[in-house]
Amino acid sequence: MSAPPLAVLGVGLVSGVGRTAEESCAAIRCGINNFQETAFVGRDGEPLVGSAVVLEEPWRGITKLAKMVARAIAECLVADPETKPEEVPLLVCSAEVERPGRFDAFARVVLEDIERELGTRLHPHSRVFEQGRVGAAVALLHARRMLLGGRHRHVIVAGVDSFLTGATLAAYDRQDRLLRRGNSNGFVPGEAAGAVLLAAWVEGMAIPLMVRGLGFAREPAPLDSAKPLRADGLVQAIRAALDEAEVALKDCDHRIADMNGEQYRFREAALAITRILRDRKVLFSLWHPADCIGEVGAATLPAMLAMLYYGARKDYLPGPLFLGHIGNDDGKRAAFVTQALAAQTLALELAAETNFRRERGMTG
Repeated sequence: MSAPPLAVLGVGLVSGVGRTAEESCAAIRCGINNFQETAFVGRDGEPLVGSAVVLEEPWRGITKLAKMVARAIAECLVADPETKPEEVPLLVCSAEVERPGRFDAFARVVLEDIERELGTRLHPHSRVFEQGRVGAAVALLHARRMLLGGRHRHVIVAGVDSFLTGATLAAYDRQDRLLRRGNSNGFVPGEAAGAVLLAAWVEGMAIPLMVRGLGFAREPAPLDSAKPLRADGLVQAIRAALDEAEVALKDCDHRIADMNGEQYRFREAALAITRILRDRKVLFSLWHPADCIGEVGAATLPAMLAMLYYGARKDYLPGPLFLGHIGNDDGKRAAFVTQALAAQTLALELAAETNFRRERGMTG
């Protein structure tokens, strides 16, 4: 069943490879990472490798996360300078409640901290989703309902997360889930913040990217469950997203997902595609931003949308239709389908933005 698409008007991204979305996406496109030894030491006595965000000052904890996400929010609003932060509901996604080492006070204080960083009050309908990687997909669904209700012109979905805390690293190190010498079945911990400015799509809109479908499910054999993996949850989520977008899997040109180096996620994705795809595709490759920015949890989906947004704007996507999917350790799964606009429409949008910046003496 078709659902009204979401128009992606602007994006923001702060990651280990860039302080803006344009910087980060350029680095990711080139395969650049910022994986470096951290101050944390693993059980084997070796320094743990991570992808840290470097800001102007050595902020830590909730303060750093708030500054990161506020910067991403401000960046995504540049796409529509007439829109003010206080006019747009903000849906902030953070680590799931079960995450080892998460900041328990984050949800209680982050909106106030963001207000302080932006220097303005937030919209009263702003809220926090504590659901990890899948949380941003849930927030997209919530944003679509808010926009279709007609009470809001725009909604911002943001995600911020960090795995670079002592308690988090110690917990995953004990579970042998960190990538290090002697363990190739693990991930590089990272941190990032992303934000996406959304509107309800209408015919003729000059935008680079739209979200056409969303799907959700739960995997009965999650990580470390010892149950045989058939990817039932991911299959269900992908089929739901494809149905909403009214496309078949064979119509999708490429994929983007939250693979972070752990074998479970690659096996699950391969099983899901094998079970759904019934048509021969010569090439159906996969993008995974964790290769460059590490595992960034709740910021993963906003980072994916930033990659697709800039890929559409700069015309280097391998095709207009992308299938994306993400999942939590507890079995929650989500999938989405995005579509890039035609190059002619995009050229008009870029020309309009260039004229706007020239008239106001802006550069870049």
